[in-house]
Amino acid sequence: MAGAPEHRAGSVVLGGRSNVGKSTLLNRMVGQKVAIVTPRPQTTRRRIVGIRTDPDAQLLLIDTPGIHDSSKELNRRMVEVARRALAEGQVVLGVIAAGESIDPADRAVLEQLAALKARLIVVINKLDLVPRPHLLPLIEALHGDFPDAEIVPVSALRGDNVEELIATIKQMLPVGPALMPEDQYTDQTERMIAEESVREKIFLAMRQEIPFSTAVRVEKFVDQPERRLKSISVLVIVERDSHKAMLIGARGRTLKQIGTAARLELENIFETRVFLTMVVKVEPGWTRDPRRVAEYGT
Repeated sequence: MAGAPEHRAGSVVLGGRSNVGKSTLLNRMVGQKVAIVTPRPQTTRRRIVGIRTDPDAQLLLIDTPGIHDSSKELNRRMVEVARRALAEGQVVLGVIAAGESIDPADRAVLEQLAALKARLIVVINKLDLVPRPHLLPLIEALHGDFPDAEIVPVSALRGDNVEELIATIKQMLPVGPALMPEDQYTDQTERMIAEESVREKIFLAMRQEIPFSTAVRVEKFVDQPERRLKSISVLVIVERDSHKAMLIGARGRTLKQIGTAARLELENIFETRVFLTMVVKVEPGWTRDPRRVAEYGT
């Protein structure tokens, strides 16, 4: 009788440009919401870890900010965070959006990922937006340009082919025991989860340039288990007085809607009541100040 398959464990980093669906894919593979998701570019600013634990393997899945060119201090720091995280991976997922050919910017990113020591899987995401026959030229081009990489088309949104991607990842991981507790699905602290939830709701509610120049920091986090309550005070930092006015809205209506959406999500995540207060503060030019970017930005 054949023995049980050997258990595998290791780190898997998701890399790629902004808006290719890395965070949606991370959440799908973990089976829990770990990374915030919005339609806006440069939503992810931090290195976010999601943990998938199966009987035969444990995957430490690391989401990264989108790789892009920019002279802005906040953008540069985000890309630096991404590059440092990519060096951690034993397997790297180069995520690109589906299409009929390789976008030159995607090619440039994939070439950087292929130069790493890790095994590379090129993940063609957003399969649901392109008829599969139209992907054949893209897949052939990827096989020609990156012959050592596995090519896996998926739809992170619908879940199409994601189990096949996970199976491919597992084959590439080293044999070893689980690296994290089996009941843990992220390494983020509750304070970080609260900050990200509020920031997501701001991104979803606001338009124009306000979301990108917004930072969120938890000033106070008090856990009162005897009352089944977490009291959270959040500082929202914006660059301009006009941004503050728009974020608060007429009679505070917009800020209240954002706070309500974040509170309801946090109550679901923490499985307890949440009392959330939000204060908006103007810090002119914070996205261009290296010190404040380090404090607020990532």
